[in-house]
Amino acid sequence: MIKKSTIPVLDNCSINNDSSSLLFVDHLADYIAMHHNMVFPHKHNFYHFVLFTNGSGNHLIDFEKHEIEAYQIYFMAPGQVHTWNFNGDEEGFVVNFDPEYFQSFLLRTDYLNRFSFLSGQNDQIVFTIPESNRQDAVKIFEAFYQTSKNPTASDLIRVSLLQLLLWIESWHGTKTEKASNPYNYTIFHNYQRLVEKNFKEIRLPKAYAEQLFITPNHLNAICKSYIGSAAGEIIRERVLLEAKRLLVNKNLNINEIAIELNFNDNSYFTKFFKKATGLTPDEFRKNNS
Repeated sequence: MIKKSTIPVLDNCSINNDSSSLLFVDHLADYIAMHHNMVFPHKHNFYHFVLFTNGSGNHLIDFEKHEIEAYQIYFMAPGQVHTWNFNGDEEGFVVNFDPEYFQSFLLRTDYLNRFSFLSGQNDQIVFTIPESNRQDAVKIFEAFYQTSKNPTASDLIRVSLLQLLLWIESWHGTKTEKASNPYNYTIFHNYQRLVEKNFKEIRLPKAYAEQLFITPNHLNAICKSYIGSAAGEIIRERVLLEAKRLLVNKNLNINEIAIELNFNDNSYFTKFFKKATGLTPDEFRKNNS
């Protein structure tokens, strides 16, 4: 396992100078003014999401560039690589909360898994609020911001955040997808979670299908119905994403990264990476320095 320091990981202490804080809410303009120098690739160890009510520029999440538009929301799960290039006219809200924030509050400790936009999947993490919901969105976020400033209302703040997430889910439009075939959605979501946990060691869809008590063909069909890709492609994309995250860290050489990702040798890793991206690992690193 890699021992050298990797991409900087920001925690709540580095965001608001309070190591005990599990929640941080702010107006976006104030947040950016305070952290204007964080324009370098970094990770968070907390959930992070932003509503833009105004702004221009772009932000990168796991090497995918997203152009800012009004009433866009983006979400980041712990561990995703992120940076931004804003033009200074941003307005809106930012919310950071620790993965443990609801642990002592909800009976089901895995409750947050129901929100697909908190999964870190690229097809879920950025969307624009429908025009008919925008005024409500601003009111809801502002009310949550005001509630969060009351240090004596910890349970009310948790309820307000949970309510906010449920409202976002209704804007996000994932309920219909889940309701159409809840069994298949659960299988697909559980497969994503298993891949996230085991992608370095387990590369064959068959092994995941066995854990899910379905056939590999059934797993493939479910994956194709949701994202248009086979189960094996999800594994390869996750390995590729981790390779990109590690390549941003110049303290690691290519051989160390190949070993970390359980490739037999450097050349096999290079062939895998070039086939997927059209670039060698060194070329990718230079382009993303």
